[in-house]
Amino acid sequence: MTTEFSGNAQSMSLVGFTAVATITLLLCVMTGPDRDDLDEFYTGYSSLSPMRNGLAIAGDYISAATVLGTGGVIALFGYDGTVLALSTALSLMLLMFLLAEPLRNAGRFTMGDALTRRMPGRGVRIAACAVTLAALVPLMVVQLAGTGQLMAFVLGFSGESLQTGCIIGVGALMISYAAIGGMKGTALIQILKIVMLLGSGMVVAVLILHRFDWDPGALFNAAAANSGVGSAFLSSGLQFASGPSPDLDMITAQLTVVLGGGVLPHVTMRMYTASSARQVRRSMSWAVSGVALFVLVITVVGFGATALVGRAVIAQVDPQGNTAYLLGSQAAFGPDVSTAETFLFTTVTTAVFLTLLASVAGMILACANSLAHDVFAARVREMSPRREMTVARVSALAVGVPAILLATLVQHRSLQPLVTLSFCLGASAIAPALVYSLFWRRYTRTGLLSTLIGGSLAVLLLMPGTNLVSGSPVSAFPDADFNWFPFTTTGLLSIPLGFACGWLGTLASGRRKSEEQRHEYEAVEGWILAGAVRRNR
Repeated sequence: MTTEFSGNAQSMSLVGFTAVATITLLLCVMTGPDRDDLDEFYTGYSSLSPMRNGLAIAGDYISAATVLGTGGVIALFGYDGTVLALSTALSLMLLMFLLAEPLRNAGRFTMGDALTRRMPGRGVRIAACAVTLAALVPLMVVQLAGTGQLMAFVLGFSGESLQTGCIIGVGALMISYAAIGGMKGTALIQILKIVMLLGSGMVVAVLILHRFDWDPGALFNAAAANSGVGSAFLSSGLQFASGPSPDLDMITAQLTVVLGGGVLPHVTMRMYTASSARQVRRSMSWAVSGVALFVLVITVVGFGATALVGRAVIAQVDPQGNTAYLLGSQAAFGPDVSTAETFLFTTVTTAVFLTLLASVAGMILACANSLAHDVFAARVREMSPRREMTVARVSALAVGVPAILLATLVQHRSLQPLVTLSFCLGASAIAPALVYSLFWRRYTRTGLLSTLIGGSLAVLLLMPGTNLVSGSPVSAFPDADFNWFPFTTTGLLSIPLGFACGWLGTLASGRRKSEEQRHEYEAVEGWILAGAVRRNR
């Protein structure tokens, strides 16, 4: 079948993109803070209901990299992609059961607040901000670069200058979302995004299942038959078959997603918008339900893309498979597309476009909040709320502009290393720091800094040696080969190193310091674990 879209679909998609950009910007202007109040800008006064807050969490968690990237992995590698999708849902479940309530109790606005509840100090806040930027800027670059590729693919243009213009225009729009709307404005965009994404996705999934007489087994068998690899498509290891240890590589990749996905700062910042421990539990229930439903949808659409379009065609259009979700949606309607089906497909493309907008807006807000609150406000002892809000808005610009420039430079390269880098930093630095800070009584300030710095350095040193960066036709630098680390992710070494650095740093602090920290932890243990009355910092 053809992989190009009709003129009607392109025209309606352009109208849909323009309408979404206009409406969401208007929502941010209408719901943004109307006075200089930090609680309103950072948390929206915790005024969202559990359902709306849960949908916002799910919206932040499901990024465009998840929609396009995970959909592509399912379409190209079948079983391995399904396990990856399930791992993303499992990561949010771990956040729900293990960290969500203690995070809400310990923090106020940022991850730096949660970490300094026990160990105050500007050094801890600066390290938390640095890790926040290191984890989220690569994801922002991926989403922004994907904006140009998405619009070029859907609207049918191929000029590099037009793609660059799309990246710059959309980037400017997303900076405006974060600076104007604050937490409440971006939350409304996330809610709109997740409703459109799930609604349109479920309709497409239903159409695909209808094409196979409501028999999932027939869908999977057709996908395997049209994959070119036969039964291997429905078995584990296809994605990592070229490596020396496929099974170990797959386990490491899934562990990295499970430990790293749910602790990224743009997701954890939503914990602070809940007004009580009960509210955060209810919010996370909604979020997990939404993500689980999305996993089902993207699995059906991914397998449907392979069954109806073919694995070879998907790989030819994009070696990473990032267009598989759209190709599967297009194929679900069959060769004769009615006006209603064209409108539905426009809803799908608009939902993906809105996912790009909302994802980066949330990440920019998390980075800007951390810069303003953890770095600049911590430096000035009595910074006024008005000045801190001004700094946060300027920080959104300071984070967004370099991300836009980087996206324009790397838009034609494989961006999978940047996505993997973010998840590895989450699993190797942020997850150990949060687990130790919230649950280990003897954990010291030296141990915390060792965790953040040591885990991050381990990832940054190992990542250039993976086969995602060089040594394969689909790597970021396919013509070079400095691949010396035999795995796709760094998690096999960097995750144990992150935990080990925290343990060794705490031992190096000495027994007396550990005992002091134990007593200090016991003084706030009620706030962190039992959900006692929350006090302002």
